Amino acid sequence: MDLSGAPESGNVEDRRGMRATGGAIAGGGGLLIVIIGLIFGVDVSKLGMTGGGQEREGPPPADNYKPFVSKVLGTIETVWRDEFGKPSNRYGNVRYQNAKLVLFSSGVNTGGCGFAPSDVGPFYCPADRTIYLDPSFFNELVQKLGGSKGEFSQAYVIAHENGHHVQNLLGYSARVDAKRKTRQENEYSIRLELQADYLAGVWAYHGQEKFKFIKPGDVEDALKTARAIGDDRIMQKMGRKAWPESFNHGTAEQRLASFSAGMRTGNATKAKLDEFFTVGFDAHTAELDPALFR
Repeated sequence: MDLSGAPESGNVEDRRGMRATGGAIAGGGGLLIVIIGLIFGVDVSKLGMTGGGQEREGPPPADNYKPFVSKVLGTIETVWRDEFGKPSNRYGNVRYQNAKLVLFSSGVNTGGCGFAPSDVGPFYCPADRTIYLDPSFFNELVQKLGGSKGEFSQAYVIAHENGHHVQNLLGYSARVDAKRKTRQENEYSIRLELQADYLAGVWAYHGQEKFKFIKPGDVEDALKTARAIGDDRIMQKMGRKAWPESFNHGTAEQRLASFSAGMRTGNATKAKLDEFFTVGFDAHTAELDPALFR
């Protein structure tokens, strides 16, 4: 991935080397953390807990990871600021506000979603509009799930999490929140996750137009990761039977198709994004109507 012409975001905080501790169960915005935790097979009793603060145990690693993430986030901010500014997208009076991104190690205390251990993987907390990322996740992605830790693959994951931020601003997250503890909870979670994959593809389309950052092999890396983190593939890797009734992120093929569709078209109109919540859903396969991705 060539980020030499990319702007650098000032919204990245490096908390690696700080220690966080969990405490009492937090209310409210821990839903997305719990969803990710269930997929990665972690102890959900650790999730969404309030912490007692974070203490510095040592300096952040002297590596180039924060500059890399800052440039990835800089391209994401540029793309979505432009997309929100297009009258043709029909977002109404909603203006784009940048998300923050926190790098951490071991565990982290959020500003509204409680405490989360690294096991949950990357996540977005809607309460504080922040993406949380432990870079060691990408080693797990390769070793346990068969994904890629190539730079564009990592950028796709960050763009997916920022997609949840876009959904938060546009009101899609609230639609899913309203379905908590109903029979449609998993269906709407899948709709939200596939839309976030699509939004990551939209970033790739417009980011490539603006910054020419894609190098040979990059797209293949991202597609490999999109396929690896499908619900069915993850459950198979964990030695579990892939029951569609338990899916909440989407199948491997639909995650791949959604990201690819966004990357192919770059269409971020409100009408297109609404389709993720209006097209048919097959409860037997936990899949949206494939016509959505054409």
